[in-house]
Amino acid sequence: MFKYLQKHIVLTCSISILFICTLIVFFATEISYNTIESTSIWVRNNFGYFYLYLGFGCVLFLLSIAISPFGKIKLGTPDSKPEYSLWAWVAMLYSAGMGSGILLRAVQEPVFMQQHPPYASTLDSEILALEFTFYQWGVTAWAFYGFFAMIVGYTLFVKHKKVNVSATIEDYVPSRTIKNGVDVVTIITTVFGLIAAIGLGTTQIKGGLTHVFQKPFGLITIVLLCIAVSCVACYSAWQGVNKGIKLFSKLNIIVTFLILCFVCIHSNILDILNSFLKSTYYYVLDFIPMSLALGEYNPGLSFLTGWTFYYWAFWLAWSPFTGIFIARISKGRTLRQLLFGVLLIPSLGTFFWFSAFGTSAFQLIASWKDYNNEFGNVFSSIFIFFQHYPYAMVLNITTLFLLFSFLVTSIDSAVFVLSMFTDQGAKHPSKKHRIIWSGFILLTTLALVLLGNVKPDVDVLDAVQKLLIITSLPFAIIIPFMSVIFLIDLIKNK
Repeated sequence: MFKYLQKHIVLTCSISILFICTLIVFFATEISYNTIESTSIWVRNNFGYFYLYLGFGCVLFLLSIAISPFGKIKLGTPDSKPEYSLWAWVAMLYSAGMGSGILLRAVQEPVFMQQHPPYASTLDSEILALEFTFYQWGVTAWAFYGFFAMIVGYTLFVKHKKVNVSATIEDYVPSRTIKNGVDVVTIITTVFGLIAAIGLGTTQIKGGLTHVFQKPFGLITIVLLCIAVSCVACYSAWQGVNKGIKLFSKLNIIVTFLILCFVCIHSNILDILNSFLKSTYYYVLDFIPMSLALGEYNPGLSFLTGWTFYYWAFWLAWSPFTGIFIARISKGRTLRQLLFGVLLIPSLGTFFWFSAFGTSAFQLIASWKDYNNEFGNVFSSIFIFFQHYPYAMVLNITTLFLLFSFLVTSIDSAVFVLSMFTDQGAKHPSKKHRIIWSGFILLTTLALVLLGNVKPDVDVLDAVQKLLIITSLPFAIIIPFMSVIFLIDLIKNK
């Protein structure tokens, strides 16, 4: 056993640190919470605008690579064909990259932006609300993912190195300690991101169950949901990319598309299309000043801290794991296909999703004459929304199923990537590692969920989300250096 742990030093260090952190949080809850709260605010106050500039820089960098001659570089041999069809590829990258978030915010965020405009504008409040929602869920988020997908994909399939973030810098940073440190930080950030996702997802499922069946569901429900999601995700990761992850991802996209079609059919489709086209047009037109928070497009530090800085930090925190997973499934595609595919396809799909739900919610509010924050709760807003449509019960149950399935695809792809990290960068990691990470993530999630109920005065889940803002900072700082190293590699090997 000792020899095994010594051989897999990254696995040993990661689990040890996570275990110690969990113990500290459990025995010094309030101190830990206050420390995380104050540190996350410090990071957002001092690095928030840096995150904005970094996001804009990533978009420009990826577009420059895509349209340059470097965009012709294929991930694999010159005669390699895409390992997965476009349909399967998009389904997997979208399920891993966004998942249940689009259900969580489908109604709540556009309505919030309509009721609390980010800045004064001559635009109609509904178009502005959708435009700003697009901004926070669009190209910049996928640029963070695409950045790591591009660099890791190039390192893996062109330079034939291991599937690790550290492999992208090892030619210029020979220190094994630093390389292991980079991988450990990546793993810790990914695990905390998963805990936050599982906690948010299961809480929304619990809220949906309470709304649908009109009876309270408590701690036992969340615990059982965590166990069920983790077990199914473990089975999916055990089956691998082709049999498990791809199957669940395709299922997610099909069900999501059917729900979207239902909403469009039972709403004013012309208004939805009009909102989609107008909001997309203004999003493209205003992208630069919004990205840099220039002049009248600056919502102010308070608004940015609560929304955009948080989103950017969240996307950053998820970018290594999501980017590596996207790289792993992108063999046979050129950098141009990868980058345009990652930046445009999921962004446009997300824009239309928010247009459908946002526009329909705006129309409901207008028909009520008096809005009493019915869509204010992020966990129940979509279920309240469906109550105003035919077959509400079917829609709500389908949404509960989709939430569960999206959680599975987020966790199984993360478990697969974590296993690659700790199994010395193997493309097909040992099933032993997949079981270890599935079990450890479940135990850590349950510990934090239980802690939140034992000490209800401290919002542990909120603390974990804020912790992502802190742990994303190293990646924000390292991205410019990785960009330079990547460009040097491209020029050297031209």
